[in-house]
Amino acid sequence: MKKIIQLLLVATAGLATASFVGCASHSMSKSTTNSITSAPFGTMPDGTAVQIYTLRNTHGLEARILTYGGILQSLLVPDRTGKLGDVVLGYDHLQGYLDKTPYFGALIGRYGNRIGGAKFTLEGQTYTLATNNGPNSLHGGIKGFDKVVWSAKTFVSPEGPELILAYYSRDGEEGFPGNLMVTAIYTLTDDNELKLQYSATTDKPTVVNLTHHSYFNLTGQPNTDILGHIVYINSDETTPVDAGLITTGEFKSVAGTPFDFRTPTAIGARINDPDVVLQYGPGYDHNWVINKPFGQYGLMARVTDPSSGRVMEVWSDEPGLQFYAGNFLDGTITGKYGAVYKIHDAFCMEPQHYPDSPNKPNFPTTELKPGEKYHNTIVYKFSAE
Repeated sequence: MKKIIQLLLVATAGLATASFVGCASHSMSKSTTNSITSAPFGTMPDGTAVQIYTLRNTHGLEARILTYGGILQSLLVPDRTGKLGDVVLGYDHLQGYLDKTPYFGALIGRYGNRIGGAKFTLEGQTYTLATNNGPNSLHGGIKGFDKVVWSAKTFVSPEGPELILAYYSRDGEEGFPGNLMVTAIYTLTDDNELKLQYSATTDKPTVVNLTHHSYFNLTGQPNTDILGHIVYINSDETTPVDAGLITTGEFKSVAGTPFDFRTPTAIGARINDPDVVLQYGPGYDHNWVINKPFGQYGLMARVTDPSSGRVMEVWSDEPGLQFYAGNFLDGTITGKYGAVYKIHDAFCMEPQHYPDSPNKPNFPTTELKPGEKYHNTIVYKFSAE
């Protein structure tokens, strides 16, 4: 396995040459050059070392990423005055991610979102997956890609500093077929984008749906709820769910419903609407069908925080977007800076193929065959107004 990963990454060699000390604090000074640094971030129960990589661009943006789970541990973004603030939830130390996390900042796979009944049939064979969401499989199962340690290399590209992670997922892992070789490239560009590029190949027909699961709060103040954030979603339809949050296979117009974000609207404006499908959430935790040709890269959503002026745009070549409003944050988690995370203290924007696609033949396929290459791109672009 190690040899395969080394061969895969050799083209992007270029190791970090400096170390950044201190995992819970951040320098707020701006840099004039792109840089990548690294430091230890704890040890797994089996003794495997975990590293944290710090990417900085020339405008002062800073992203810190763990080799454990490909987790975005912090993301420093300027407000309208130029002051940097951390806009993602998480933990100061590795143990928090090991003990209890609702996928804070994680790289999600093999299959983002839910697969109903934790089963699917592919080319005449039925596969049974690990169940971790009632009777369903969620975000890859009990030990998805968010709970493994990835191999890492670094590189400074013309776009900006890059971290390249790799993982070899063996045939049968969490019930999924095929040996899957996965790479994830994180680039912090000088256009103030966090750019994620996921790729995978397999030796056996399988299903793949990779995404990113940061919990964002654009205020930079994690004890402030996000209900006042203004959201635009480039979508005319959603894929409704049943009471178990499994897609029904239908497509439903957003017109006249609390799912209509074609006109920018505050998250909290309609989050308590009595709409039955909305309250299955309870609140926003649904997939939107994005208005663009299948496979084409384009704008999915735009989120603005009026208080700080921070703006985040979401771009991807994926067909769907899961928008989640932090409904299950319940005050039982104490995260970075001693903040207690409560309901609606963050939101997620997860570009993806539609949930339960392996069991919905009318949805775009998530099948990957030998000889093919899976690839998707997700970009979170930041500005201020």
